[in-house]
Amino acid sequence: MSRRVVITACSAISPIGYGKKDIVAALKAGVSGVKPLRDDGLLANRIHSKVFGTVDYPIAFDFARQFRKTMGPVANYACQVAGDVLAASGLEQDFISSGRLGVAFGSTHGSPTVQRDIYRTFFQQLDSGFSSIGAVDYLRSMVHTTAVNITRMFHITGRVIATATACTTGSQAIGFGYEAIKFGLQDAMICGAADEYDTTTVAVFDNLLACSVAFNEHPEQTPRPFDKRRDGLVVGEGAGAVLLEDYESAKQRGAPILAEVLGFACTNNGGDMILPNLDGITATLQLALKNARLKPEEVDFISAHATATKMGDIIEAQAIAKVYGQNRSATPYVSGLKGYTGHTMGACGAIELIFALYMMQEGFLAPTLNLDEIDPRCAMIRHTPECMDAAVRIAAVQNFAFGGVNTCLLIRKGADAS
Repeated sequence: MSRRVVITACSAISPIGYGKKDIVAALKAGVSGVKPLRDDGLLANRIHSKVFGTVDYPIAFDFARQFRKTMGPVANYACQVAGDVLAASGLEQDFISSGRLGVAFGSTHGSPTVQRDIYRTFFQQLDSGFSSIGAVDYLRSMVHTTAVNITRMFHITGRVIATATACTTGSQAIGFGYEAIKFGLQDAMICGAADEYDTTTVAVFDNLLACSVAFNEHPEQTPRPFDKRRDGLVVGEGAGAVLLEDYESAKQRGAPILAEVLGFACTNNGGDMILPNLDGITATLQLALKNARLKPEEVDFISAHATATKMGDIIEAQAIAKVYGQNRSATPYVSGLKGYTGHTMGACGAIELIFALYMMQEGFLAPTLNLDEIDPRCAMIRHTPECMDAAVRIAAVQNFAFGGVNTCLLIRKGADAS
């Protein structure tokens, strides 16, 4: 059994806006969501990188107390975007709770804010017990807190997939949800990922010398994917969710079909835990095309992972060139969307897929922000030169994670017969 899978609703909270209107406006205007790192009183003064892709606008999170008590910041983000897609979907509660709707959702490591409070209490109260740790603190902090809080709040009884593979968390969630529907295990899936603001994450990458430090006085000028002056990634926050459905069911109920998921690949390099691997990434891109039954020349646009690390961008550019060729008048346009938001960690695959979807719908392509001078070692691909009108029919979304995990998703605008 193999079914077509379509996207019928989506929502994103990002450093450049919440919802389609604000995000599209920011992409077209070249607005950066990178801001100065907040002083958390703990780590910020010890971290070399002083920038963060920040959600700095208010969000109501108008949830009933019975749900809020098991939610940390990351679950707030997750439930907000999941609620948005359900509200837009028109699905009846009978279906939502029928077992035919599932959830594939994740985060990098649950809620580090809550985890840090728990550990602080443990170490400060070694002699007096741990009575100040709440009964629900683990539920607020655990790695699958996003997925299960969504199921609880919306009374979803289908399968639960809680992804937690760092930078590929969101794209894995969407890919695994796609497979669950394609092979008849579910009729619909809410898929995505979220990550919250926390300086611990910055400290980890800062310690690995992977963070941007040269633009602390000018946060909007970093990260710089593929640029000659790039000096590392910028950690960010946000959330993205899509509703995936069986095409025939969606068509029968008159749901708006935003895009079709054509293919997905997920592989591991089987080697180094940190350094990118050209062969592994290349194989992933090729496998995704094969899964989607597409030729390279059919792809119009690539949303690159492009974190603005020194080697990561070079290896990814080389892999794109190997798969799609180096004839820059015929190969897909490429943009690194983290230039706008920073690296939203586990959420990046979901957020960047939604950005690509918005651009497909609105008929334009946003260039890589801060790409002022292309690194000659990344020059073999067809960089999007400026914000431009473009009829994008098929797009690829690429993400790669520590541990050697590689993903690629391919989507097509609408649901053209094939």
